[in-house]
Amino acid sequence: MAGSAQHSYVSRFRRKFGVEDELNRYVTALYDMLTAVLGADKIVLRAGKVNALRMMRSQHLPDRLCALQRLVFENPTLERVTARAQQRKAIAEIEEAMADTIAQRHAEDAIERRVNEKMTERHDEYLKDLKLEALRESGGPETPASQAKLEELEVLSQRTLAASALQQLRPQALRDIVGQEAAIKALLAKITSPYPQHVILYGPPGVGKTTVARLVLEVAKARPYTPFAKNAPFVEASGTTLRWDPREIINPLLGSVHDPIFQGSRREFAEAGIPEPKLGLVTKAHGGVLFIDEIGEMDPALQTRLLKVLEDKRVTFESSYYDEHDPNVPAYVKKLFRDGAPADFVLIGATTRDPEAIDAAIRSRCAAVYFEPLTRTQVARIVREAAQRLGAKASRRVCELIASYTIEGRKAVQILADAYGHALERSSTARGASVREEDVLEVVQAGRIVQHTTTRARRVKEIGKAHGLGVLQYVGSIVEIEAAAFPAREPRKGTVRFNDTAGSMARDAVFNAASVIRAVTGTDPADWDLHVNVVGGGNIDGPSAGLAFFLALHSALAHIPLPQDIAVTGEVSLAGNVRAVGGVVEKLYAARQAGMRAIVIPRENASEIDAAPEGIEVVPVGTVVEALAALGLRVPAPPVLRSRSRPRVSR
Repeated sequence: MAGSAQHSYVSRFRRKFGVEDELNRYVTALYDMLTAVLGADKIVLRAGKVNALRMMRSQHLPDRLCALQRLVFENPTLERVTARAQQRKAIAEIEEAMADTIAQRHAEDAIERRVNEKMTERHDEYLKDLKLEALRESGGPETPASQAKLEELEVLSQRTLAASALQQLRPQALRDIVGQEAAIKALLAKITSPYPQHVILYGPPGVGKTTVARLVLEVAKARPYTPFAKNAPFVEASGTTLRWDPREIINPLLGSVHDPIFQGSRREFAEAGIPEPKLGLVTKAHGGVLFIDEIGEMDPALQTRLLKVLEDKRVTFESSYYDEHDPNVPAYVKKLFRDGAPADFVLIGATTRDPEAIDAAIRSRCAAVYFEPLTRTQVARIVREAAQRLGAKASRRVCELIASYTIEGRKAVQILADAYGHALERSSTARGASVREEDVLEVVQAGRIVQHTTTRARRVKEIGKAHGLGVLQYVGSIVEIEAAAFPAREPRKGTVRFNDTAGSMARDAVFNAASVIRAVTGTDPADWDLHVNVVGGGNIDGPSAGLAFFLALHSALAHIPLPQDIAVTGEVSLAGNVRAVGGVVEKLYAARQAGMRAIVIPRENASEIDAAPEGIEVVPVGTVVEALAALGLRVPAPPVLRSRSRPRVSR
């Protein structure tokens, strides 16, 4: 419909004005368009070159059309055409050429605008650089206030203190480590080899795990066959502070991508929007040792990601904002995104927790080295040698007094350093001060420090009291258990009372012990009101106190005293068997700390003890009847529970 209306309009126009008038008007329109594109001045100049000025001003269509042809094609040799068909063909050619000219002019304008914008930006940057250079030449962007702050910082930097006491007293060689000969030997074999292994160190706190790891690397560097270079790094981190961020904004362990769009960046990266990888501790430890203290405290997800790095020996980076084809990306950023960062290191982890706290896949790739708890004698030796390095005098009684308050070497040295400060107040010189027992007591009283082992063995016998053994974070402890028995108020309606804070597993162990007593001795606990107590409270997380519960209840019911210098451990089954438990080595050391002369353990655990410490006897048993015999208590037992051999603690 629109085409028909237009055709009708053209027909009426031609009838009224004629075809020639129509072409004249169209040619005039083309002149106006060409003038708008090129400009009036340029039209006049071009008309003079192609000899078209006179024809442009003519009133005849052939002259004006010829002039337009010469202007568009810039050809002065073109001649006039008079035929209508030729005129229309010429107009079509002019239209095609003008379309090309207009398109070219538009593209040139767009490019010119971009060039002007770039020139303006470069000019602004150039002005900034000139201003910065002028500031540097004039002394920088300093003000009197900022200059005063700088001078204050320089004064503070020149002010230093002597090394802390703990740094001064830290062992400087492996021979200075006390009580860990087996662990040091095992770690040396694994790290100083031409093919070093990843290792996890298990043991109580304050026994030298971190110091040993650092010193072992120094020994490894000196070996001729070592893969470690002389400048191999020892990078230390704490698992308690390493956390995995699911947003991947920051990861100090593995590294992360610093996105300038969200986090800001250096000017050259921020302006171009280039993400920059930030290297983590695993890359800083490349070629050396990465030591993670308390590795069991790390987030499980981060442990899994660390496992990937251990396998690949490389860290990869990803970012949705990275464009490898961007010419503004520096070469090192491209290399990190393309190849990743190297992370070939030996992992040494340390933990006071059970192995189950660490990812099973990581444990399968790491060797295990166990550090032993320190005895009082060893702690006293550490204090004595630390006093020598400190230049102080400490008597044997002072060393033993400090050892009674802690089984951690680090804590013992700290108490000594504090006591040394008290000794200096009485001494006129800084060297040769004598530390007395009074100084140690002042330190422990000010710090509210209690003795580590409050329960001590006694050469007496008591009714209803037994010493069990527990372990927490590779540190053994004495568990005092007492029981009392009273005739039931109503026949066959006896009750059992037990402190709830000890936990459900301990409660189950008490009930098991009561059932075994009925089977072994024939005494029915239902005829008695029994009260079992764990002295000092605390949760007993495990069944290992079952044998101690059995002995305490049997002593209370039979009114038979138990020796107070023997500690026991073991799970008691309903059949009266003493089953294996964990942490026997740590429990043995706890018994020795308390001065026990013997320890009764399950026979299944006997193979775990290579040699009993001097001054303590280890008695393995398989049933509760054998345990009674070991304590010197002869009780008839049913045939199923009798044992052919009844070991007894030597007197």
